[in-house]
Amino acid sequence: MTLPDPWPLRRLALCTPRLELRPDDDDGLLELVEEAHRGVHPPDEMPFLAPWTDHVGHRTLQHYWSQRAQSGPENWTLNFLVRLDGRVVGMQGLTGQNFGLVREVRTGSWIGLRHQRRGIGTEMRAAVLAFAFDHLGAVRARSSAFSGNVASLRVSERLGYQHDGTETVVRRGRAGQDVRLLVTPDRFVRPDWALRVEGLDPCRELLGVPAQ
Repeated sequence: MTLPDPWPLRRLALCTPRLELRPDDDDGLLELVEEAHRGVHPPDEMPFLAPWTDHVGHRTLQHYWSQRAQSGPENWTLNFLVRLDGRVVGMQGLTGQNFGLVREVRTGSWIGLRHQRRGIGTEMRAAVLAFAFDHLGAVRARSSAFSGNVASLRVSERLGYQHDGTETVVRRGRAGQDVRLLVTPDRFVRPDWALRVEGLDPCRELLGVPAQ
């Protein structure tokens, strides 16, 4: 008797010309933490709402473990480990809440400082947008970035996002402006390469996505 795979996400893969994106696994998370220890941003800056880079270590692992454990059709987060030449260089998240009803996703990401300014951030975000729009049937994708996070805002601009308002938030005890961003399939600036997706069909039930 053939039993269903208890965790089909382990076989899901998104492949671009340079990158392979797979949902987090424990060995990959250890690599991810090592990359974070090498630096994600200059120490005098904080591009994230939650200043997680101040406490890289077991808390980082626990965060990803908790999101993995809580994922189900009503609320899921895929934390894709981004590999370049077989090594983890960063993380690209994709979240869906009540996706089967609202068809909306949210993205978030980071890359090790030593790998930045090489177009990797644009390529990995384009990968999950193409995955969400073309393979999951999403109708909207949201993101956000602090007003001073020029690199992230430029990635969003390149991919066709529009501003969707701002929100005043507090980070490290100081108020700042978080810029909300929105992109739809018709406005998505597609890359000049085709995304290859492996292992999606067994994951559809867990993601609340109808079979095709």
